[in-house]
Amino acid sequence: MSLSRRDFLKVVGATAGTALVAAQPVLAAPGTTDPNEYVGMLYDATKCVGCNACTNACRQWNKTTPEIVEGLYDAPQQLSADTWTLIQLYQDGEASSFVKRQCMHCVDPACVSGCPVEALKKSAAGPVTYDPNRCIGCRYCMYTCPFHVPRFEWKEVIPEITKCTLCADRIAEGNGPACAERCPTGALIWGKRGELIADGESRLAAEPTRYINKIYGKEDVGGTGVMYLSAVAFEHLGLPKVDNTPVPEISEAIGNLFLPGIIVGGPLVLAALHSIAKRGGLDEEA
Repeated sequence: MSLSRRDFLKVVGATAGTALVAAQPVLAAPGTTDPNEYVGMLYDATKCVGCNACTNACRQWNKTTPEIVEGLYDAPQQLSADTWTLIQLYQDGEASSFVKRQCMHCVDPACVSGCPVEALKKSAAGPVTYDPNRCIGCRYCMYTCPFHVPRFEWKEVIPEITKCTLCADRIAEGNGPACAERCPTGALIWGKRGELIADGESRLAAEPTRYINKIYGKEDVGGTGVMYLSAVAFEHLGLPKVDNTPVPEISEAIGNLFLPGIIVGGPLVLAALHSIAKRGGLDEEA
C-alpha cells in the first residue's frame, strides 16, 4: 500500500513534535520544606551485625514475597521487585563491613525529575513516594537513579516500579520506618535529617579512629535522606563516588544546552525528510 505525502508528513510531524516535548528539560519540583526537617535514617555500618532484622521487618510490613535463592529460603543478594532493602557483606582480607541497601530518598531526587508523569514525588515529610496509577512503565526512574535502586516487576501482567518507601504510611501516623524500629543494635536509627547529621558528626568527633571522616549522603548528590557512617571506604560498600551536585541540576543543564539546537534543527530535519520522501516516489495527492 502506497503512502501519500500528507500522511507521511503527518507521521513525521507527530514524531518530531514528540521528540521536541521529550527533549525539554524536566524541572525537579522544589522542596516544600527544609531538607533538615525531612524524616530520614542514619546507618552506622560499624554497629551492624548482619542479622537482616531490617530486611524481615520491611518484608513483613510491605507484604512482599520471600525469595528463594540457590535453594535458600529468603536469601536475596540484590534489590529486586520483592526485596526493597537487604544487608550485604563487603570483605577484603581482614577488612570487612556490612552495608544496607535501599532507596536513598534524595533531597532532590533524580527519579522524580526523570519521571514524565509525576508517578514519583518527593513528599513534604521526606519519603520519595510512587503512584502506580500514574506510572506508564517507561522506567526512566531506573535509568536516572545514581544508586540503581528502582526495580521493575518484569513477571507481572500489569507491572509496577517498586522500591523502599521509607514507610511513608507509618511516618504519616507518627511512627518510624519498620526497618529502623526493628534494628536490635542501633545500627539504624531514624529521625529528622538535621538531627541525624548532628548525631553522625558527634560520633565522628568522639571516635575519629573508628570511622571514615565523612557522613555519606550529607551532601552527596545534593543530600540524601538515608545516610551512612563506615569504617571502610564507601566505594568499597558499593556506594558510588558522586559529587555534591543534585543529578536533576545536571540533566536540566544538559537539556537547556541541547534544546535550542533541537528546536532550530527540527524544521531542517522535516524539510530533509520531505525531500527524501519526494525523491522516493511517494504518491502525490490528487
